[in-house]
Amino acid sequence: MSTKFEQSITGLFRSKLLFASLLIFAISAASLASPGAAVDTSGGEERSSVSSHTIQGGRDNPLVKSETTEEYGALKTAGERSRSGTRAGFAKPGAGSSLAQSTSFDFWIYDADVQLFGDDDIDGYFYGVDLLFDADTIYSEADVYAVLYLSFEGGPWNEYAVTEDFTIFGSSGSDEYVLVTELMSGYPTGDYDLLIELFDVFDGAYLASFGPDETSALSFLPLEDFNRDAPIAEVVIIESHGGGGGSFDGWLLSVLILLLLVSAGRKLWRRRNDSLVRIDSPAPIWRASHESHR
Repeated sequence: MSTKFEQSITGLFRSKLLFASLLIFAISAASLASPGAAVDTSGGEERSSVSSHTIQGGRDNPLVKSETTEEYGALKTAGERSRSGTRAGFAKPGAGSSLAQSTSFDFWIYDADVQLFGDDDIDGYFYGVDLLFDADTIYSEADVYAVLYLSFEGGPWNEYAVTEDFTIFGSSGSDEYVLVTELMSGYPTGDYDLLIELFDVFDGAYLASFGPDETSALSFLPLEDFNRDAPIAEVVIIESHGGGGGSFDGWLLSVLILLLLVSAGRKLWRRRNDSLVRIDSPAPIWRASHESHR
């Protein structure tokens, strides 16, 4: 009887173990079936930043036209870096181009420059991006806007800011646009590449782009967000110099030691006297009457 019972329990255990193994195998196979579906988004942390916009005059212009706050989803850090993931990938072609992702010959970005700022913990990674770029055209003037992207460690492009609408005048150098951005959250510490895409205000057509393939100034930017830029706490050590200060400190230390010795002596004296009182004191009344009855 006991043997049949043990065999039934063993069979039940084996069947449950087989079912659990098959379930684990099915889950693993499902996750491996589409490896491109899962995208590392840096822990799912939302991205936020604040930007100031200066139109014309470059960095010498002290007037800021506007300030904006940017809110985006989590940073995409895994996957192929492709232009199909940017706005140019689904925008219609601009003047002088036949494909949406082909740069228009009528518009181009002449140059771009980046200055980094904000490194409170002095680790070589900054939370501030000061971007200046100069867009040109064959026309006398045109209304355009730009979309800016960051790529973390060679990963996909992530939109991080959009400029105001602004006017460019032929190949003039006085219509530079300056966008100063402080990355507040959602940008892990690492090296970033920066991409600029230019669009037509009238119909949103893609016009031109400028990125790390065109200049090294937009590649390997050491960045992190403000929340990760923890400042180093300063330790202040005060040293006293001179005869007067040193003699006073020594006198104060002597007084403290003397007070400690007096306190310890009083405690020792009080403890000794308490024991003498307990020894010399007469027995309690209840103990005396009890002994007399014995």
